[in-house]
Amino acid sequence: MKTSLFCKSNDEISRILDLEKPFYARIVKENLIKGITDFEKMTSLPKAVRERLKGSALSTSVQEKMESESAVKLLLRLSDGELIECVRLSDGKDRYTACLSSQVGCAMGCSFCKTGTMGLRRNLREDEIVEQFAQLEMLGERISHIVFMGMGEPLNNLSAVLQAIEYIHKEENYNISLRRITISTCGIVPGIRELSEVNLPIKLAVSLVSANDSIRSRIMKVNRVYGLSELKKALISFQKRGNKRITLEYCMLSGVNTDKESAAELKKFISGMDALVNLIEWNEIDTLDYKTPSRDEVSSFTDELKRLRINYTIRRSKGRDSSSACGMLATSSQSQIS
Repeated sequence: MKTSLFCKSNDEISRILDLEKPFYARIVKENLIKGITDFEKMTSLPKAVRERLKGSALSTSVQEKMESESAVKLLLRLSDGELIECVRLSDGKDRYTACLSSQVGCAMGCSFCKTGTMGLRRNLREDEIVEQFAQLEMLGERISHIVFMGMGEPLNNLSAVLQAIEYIHKEENYNISLRRITISTCGIVPGIRELSEVNLPIKLAVSLVSANDSIRSRIMKVNRVYGLSELKKALISFQKRGNKRITLEYCMLSGVNTDKESAAELKKFISGMDALVNLIEWNEIDTLDYKTPSRDEVSSFTDELKRLRINYTIRRSKGRDSSSACGMLATSSQSQIS
C-alpha cells in the first residue's frame, strides 16, 4: 500500500520503504524537505534503490499555478483525487508567507467566503499540510512565516495542524519559529480553549467581521453556536495564558459593518483585551451577494476607529487578481480539472 513519507521519522521511512541502509532514509527525508517526491530525482540514492522505489509513495501533484505580483497560488491534487489550494504571499520586501489549507472545503458556511460554498469534504492529514509547505518552497524562495488561513477551519482539524506545525518547526526540518506561525479561526470556542491548553507561542487570528451578535449570526453561522460573549471569554483566557496579542480579522462589507455603530460595538468587544484589528476590504466574488466598500466608506470607518482609539491596520489585498486573496480559495470538482 502506498504511504505518504511526509511527517515520518528516519526510522519510519526506513521501515516503510524497507531500506537496506539507515542513511538511505536520511537521504529520502532531505529530498522530501526540498519538495522532491520523485525517487528517480533523488540522485544521492543508488540507481537500483531508485528503481525499486519508483512509484511507491503517496504525494500531491501540482495541477495548476497562478501568479500575480504579490502571490502565487498552487492547485494541488491529493492522492485520493481531492483538490486543495495553497498560496505563497510576498510583502515586496523579500519576506514570504505560506498560506496553508487544513481541510478540503469548509463546513462553516460563512456567507462572504467562497470556500464555504464547497462544504466540507474531509480533513487534511498532517503530511498533506506539510507537503503544501514543501511545494511552496519549491517555487524558489525561502518562506519565513506561515498562516493557516487557506481552505478550511484549522481548529476543526487541530490535531493534524499541530502535528504539521511541530514537524515544520523542528530545526532538522524547516526550522520555522513558532512565533512566525498564525492559526486563523472563525471562532470555534472549544478549539481556542484547547489551543490555550497547548500553550504554544503561536499567534491566533479570529475572523470577527462584526461585533454585533445579530449581524454576525446572519453572516457567520458559527456565531449561532458560539456567540460574541462566549468568544470574548475564550479569547481573554487564551491571552492570559500566553500573554499574546490577538488579531481580529475584520472583513469590511459595504453597507453591513462599516458605520459608526459598528465601530462602537467593536470598541466594546475589544475592551479588556490586547487586540489588533486587521481591516480587510472584501474581495469581490461574483457568486456572493456583497460589495467591496468604497474608499470614502473605508475612510469614514477608519476615522471613527481613530476617534475611538481602536488599534487597527489595513491589510492591502494580496493575490486578488489571481483569486488567491482572503475568502477566494475554492476548488472545482475533480472531474472539471484534468
